[in-house]
Amino acid sequence: MSIVDQVCPVGAAPNLESDIELSIVVPMWNEEESVDIFFEQIEPILSSICENYEIICIDDGSTDGTLSRLVTHRVRDPRVKVLSLSRNFGKDIALSAGLNNAHGRAVVPMDCDLQDPPHVIAEMYQRKQEGFDVVIAVRASRRSDTALKRLTAGLFYRLHNSIADVTIPHDTGDFRMLDQRVVQVLRHLPERNRFMKGLFSWVGFTHATVEYERQPRAAGTTKWKYWKLWNFALDGITSSSSLPLRIWTYLGTSIAAMAFIYAAWLIFKVFAYGADVPGYASLMVTILFLGGINILATGILGEYLGRVYVEVRNRPLYVVRETHGLKAPAVEAPLQDRNRMSA
Repeated sequence: MSIVDQVCPVGAAPNLESDIELSIVVPMWNEEESVDIFFEQIEPILSSICENYEIICIDDGSTDGTLSRLVTHRVRDPRVKVLSLSRNFGKDIALSAGLNNAHGRAVVPMDCDLQDPPHVIAEMYQRKQEGFDVVIAVRASRRSDTALKRLTAGLFYRLHNSIADVTIPHDTGDFRMLDQRVVQVLRHLPERNRFMKGLFSWVGFTHATVEYERQPRAAGTTKWKYWKLWNFALDGITSSSSLPLRIWTYLGTSIAAMAFIYAAWLIFKVFAYGADVPGYASLMVTILFLGGINILATGILGEYLGRVYVEVRNRPLYVVRETHGLKAPAVEAPLQDRNRMSA
């Protein structure tokens, strides 16, 4: 039996806690300035789609007034549900926490900075009614991003898709609409290193796309600096492909072959022509080159070993400090414990 059939059999209704049609999952970190604007813009859009929706907001260890603003909106509207993590675990883990508590037939992960316009949700919902399991929002234009960010993002997508086991659609983020069956499968993926764009692609299912114009931030400042984006790109590549490890096998074999051929040529010159073997300059260049290659290869190996170390510790993915309107456990159980509890 496939994992899809185990999680949610074809033709069976998802096991929902209540009759929720649409879940919006919004991870937030120090977004106090954006919270009120976000609710002001998204609630009319959601009400035009259906009345039985929920907005799940994950406070990812904010140090400003984000949580207090969310609780205020929860008091005003019980469809707003709040999950506050004990510290900043990172956007992808916060998003996973939200997906673990989303029970709508359709689930939309999105940011609260409104760069992804809420009106696109209505377009995605219409496409989903055509029978698609996933509707991906594709950025038709990234004029709100800097030229450097557009360039580096394009390079990342090309590099990732050329070496990864599954491809990520260009100019996409987490903003998409997922059927509850897709969310159920995502919950059963055991990775501690959560590269959600890669996981969204890995699970497959039928998908469609809608295009939209990416907007400037409604308020506040971006939390994604270039160093953080660089580390995020490394996480994405090492989470999706083992090719960087294989490259060093090929490179090491090639260098060894060239060294053997060069040594054979030197021996031939000595015996055939009595030529002297040149000394230290070429030797130093060779040593420095091989030393640099070894250090780089060790670094890449360390990246993968670090991820293995994180996985084998099997710590909870996140720790919950408090909830409002949700019954989330204090910690997210490791996979084997979750399977035992659901058995």
